[in-house]
Amino acid sequence: MSDAEREDLRRHGILLTSLEELYNWGRSNSIWPLQFGLACCAIEMIAAATARFDIARFGAEIFRPSPRQADLMIVSGTVTKKMAPLVVRLWNQMPEPKYCIAMGACAISGGPFKQGYNVLKGIDRFIPVDIYIPGCPPRPEALLHGLTQLQEKIKAERLAGPDTARHLRPENPGEFPIPDYGAHDLQPPNNPALFSPPSLPRKP
Repeated sequence: MSDAEREDLRRHGILLTSLEELYNWGRSNSIWPLQFGLACCAIEMIAAATARFDIARFGAEIFRPSPRQADLMIVSGTVTKKMAPLVVRLWNQMPEPKYCIAMGACAISGGPFKQGYNVLKGIDRFIPVDIYIPGCPPRPEALLHGLTQLQEKIKAERLAGPDTARHLRPENPGEFPIPDYGAHDLQPPNNPALFSPPSLPRKP
């Protein structure tokens, strides 16, 4: 049955769905973010939970104090190299399926502090990021937009077949190596299974 035929039936009050759609609909509308912030972007994240912006409208109102009860990590703010191993440890403690939003320029690439010796140039060097929200800092509306993008991504996940969701593939790890504090940098400086520096082709 085509999507047009299903939509026509819906207009007549007949709702057709599948177990996969029902499963993903429930997951996408009951997201529990982990309650933690790293810097100024966290203020905007907190503002998104207030009555003015009301993130609860999107099913993500319950910020959980424990990573074992959360399925969404919002990395909001500057990630220092001293803090990075702890962020990875929190990620590893979250149960699958879990998702990550990198909120703000600092969480994406280090932002205005990128050249600092103690600043990680993007949390995606150590944990997988599903949604990137640019800005310095991004407003609460941007976080709500990123949340709706994540919901669309969850709704499109497949439970079986070649396009099976990441958390359902046994070969994909749910935990990632925690970097150590080295003499001058984190060891390793990134997770090579997740991150590779962009190549810059140079003309001869």
